[in-house]
Amino acid sequence: MEGAKTTVVEQSVPTPSKFPLSFWETTVVSTVALIFAVGLAGVYLTMPDSDYSFLKLPRTLQDLKLLRDNLESYTSDYTAQVLVGYCVVYIFMQTFMIPGTVFMSLLAGALFGVFKGMALVVFTATAGASSCYFLSKMIGRPILSSLWPDKLKFFQTQVARRRKSLLNYMLFLRLTPTLPNTFINFASPIVDVPYHIFLFATVIGLIPAAYVTVKAGLALGELKSMGDLYDFNSVATLFLIGVVSVTPTLMSKNES
Repeated sequence: MEGAKTTVVEQSVPTPSKFPLSFWETTVVSTVALIFAVGLAGVYLTMPDSDYSFLKLPRTLQDLKLLRDNLESYTSDYTAQVLVGYCVVYIFMQTFMIPGTVFMSLLAGALFGVFKGMALVVFTATAGASSCYFLSKMIGRPILSSLWPDKLKFFQTQVARRRKSLLNYMLFLRLTPTLPNTFINFASPIVDVPYHIFLFATVIGLIPAAYVTVKAGLALGELKSMGDLYDFNSVATLFLIGVVSVTPTLMSKNES
């Protein structure tokens, strides 16, 4: 009808989800993964001919016990290869946020004892966290914004509020389950946590939990489930250390 007004209803057409990384960023990730693969291949080629079907990332305590039983015989004769292989795998898992590093920490205790195992775990965990930090600095923002926008916003707000006592806050995060360690590693450069604070908090904050886990690896055969790993005393101690570390932050907040 002439003169009649027509109403156009615009329908929003859903756009296909975009891959969060550009071609250059994908190339960086692929290159880092290739470097780790070459390192593992080098370890494998220097080992004697044998059946290595037992070599896989442990996902259960049974997998871990099988891996421990088979690696014990190699640790004394091929110590360097086992150490390098362990470090490459642990750092790779930390860099790409692959779950299961707790099993690797238990394995360190079972193979190398408490003090050597703890030093190995703290070193590899710190190196892996640092590798994840710098990788995220190059490619992390689109991934975090796509996968964990709310968690990233929360972390960014907390860091901004505690800028004057940031080291204490980062220590608190490392010692308590407030945020997953993998997320802290990946998000820290995005929310402007300086690397020297990140590094120091990582090294110091990982020591208590590393000691508990590595020590439990000595009695690996007695563990029935992962729930047996942390008893009440261990959890209470870690919580107490976390509270002490964050106390200066709370005090300065009350004074301001």
